[in-house]
Order: sequence, then C-alpha cells, then structure tokens
Amino acid sequence: MSTITISAADVNKLRQQTGAGMMDCRKALMESGGDFEKAIDYLRAKGQKVAANRSDREAKEGVVVAKSNADGNYGIIITISSETDFVAKNAEFIAFANEVALLALHNMPADIDAMKALPMANATVGDKLLEMVGKIGEKIDIARYEQLNADTVVAYIHGNYRIGVLVGLNQEESEAVIAAGKDVAMQIAAMNPIALDANSVSAETVEREKAIAIEQIMAEGKPAEMAEKIAAGKMNKFFKESTLLQQAFVKDNAKTVTDYLKGVNSDLNVVSFRRVAIG
Repeated sequence: MSTITISAADVNKLRQQTGAGMMDCRKALMESGGDFEKAIDYLRAKGQKVAANRSDREAKEGVVVAKSNADGNYGIIITISSETDFVAKNAEFIAFANEVALLALHNMPADIDAMKALPMANATVGDKLLEMVGKIGEKIDIARYEQLNADTVVAYIHGNYRIGVLVGLNQEESEAVIAAGKDVAMQIAAMNPIALDANSVSAETVEREKAIAIEQIMAEGKPAEMAEKIAAGKMNKFFKESTLLQQAFVKDNAKTVTDYLKGVNSDLNVVSFRRVAIG
C-alpha cells in the first residue's frame, strides 16, 4: 500500500488558496490523495468558507486591460502577466499593456498567437514582448485574451488594472444603457458571479455543489431523503449568490440585478459577460 507524502509547500499553497488552517489543509490533501481541486471540495464539504469559483486565477501578477470599440458593440480583455507586483505597477509596463490592448481591439485577432503576430512599431507584438523581457528582466507574456460582441459592450477596469470586465447588453448604446452597463460591471468585479443565470451554470458545477450540500447536511445527522430536499433549498441559495442576474444588486440589496435592469428599461438585459482577475 503506497503512502501519500504531502509537503509543507503543498499545505501552504492550499492554505493560501483557501484561507483554511494548516492542519485542515494537510488533512484535506491527505484525504484527497494530493489532488488540490478535490482537497478544496473536501474543505467545503466540511463547512470551510472556501470560494466556489477559482477559474480566474491564471496569473500571479500583471495587469488586466479591458476596452470596447468606438461603436460600443465589441470589447476585449487581455492579461499581460509578470512575475512581480513591482513590475505590474510600472508605468511603462501598464502603457505597453494598453497599447497591445488597443491593437487587439482594432485588429480583432482570433487568439493570443495571432495577437503576437500583429505589427507593432516596425516589429510584432511578440518581438516587443521579448524586448520587454530583456529590458525588465522578468518573464512577461500575454496570459489571457477574451472577446465579446453584443448590441452594447461596456468595458470596466477595477483596482489599478487588477480586474477587467466586459458586459454585453441587448440594446443599442445610449447614456442609460452605458450607465447600467457600468453598474453591472462593478457588480461583476465585486461579486464574481460564476454564470449569467441558473440555466447557464454547467451541469458539472450543479452536481458538484449539490453533492457538497448533501454531504454537509448528512454530516449534521439528517436522513438521506431529507437531505435531498434541504439540498434543493441550498442550491436555490447558491444560484442567488453565484449567478449575476439573481444576485442582490450591490447598490440596493432590496433588488436583484434583473430588477435593477428592468427599472432602467423593461426590456434591458445582460446577454453575456467576461471577468478576468489577477491573483
């Protein structure tokens, strides 16, 4: 029978991700065979307060730039990663990221490789990245690229280039629609919804959340048939907290985001969104 070895570095990594105690993290990793995703689910099932969504943790440091075009119907987000916060705060680095984002916005490359091939100051974006690496002395790369089309696309950058958001709305650009889009973008930045609405949540995520809920309920001594019913209530709460249109609106908790949008215009709705964060 093989023995699982869990290093102090692994325990510390899980602790940094979850905020759980060292002993809890060690036990979670032992119980999960060293699998971090399973360990996080284990902690959540045991009642630990761990975020359900971790998909936007793709870059340790860097900047996120979000921009929409002059017509207001297309937007992009790019992340240019760096190794340290010191570089991420450098004015030249931020200016470079904004320049690359503008090129991407105007040229609409299909992916990161196509973006790196775009011409930039008698070279290419890829060449300029290498120049920046040589100049700064850190690994720098384009880590993320998102695009969004809609009748109106509102771009928002939060927290000194730490979070970028695009909001796609179903009506053409106007002052009221743009203002609503910015309010919703701030909601997305702050509340980090995992999907637009309950129907947009993947079946895998629903099953995962339901399984965790049932395990929590049965650990409290409730019978299996009761656990199923209670879990349904927990899932409703999960959708209200985790999906954009059902979330309480941060500027007025008496309303949902849907309520807020209907108050602006009865037909106004969000059709899609993107959120990218550093850290």
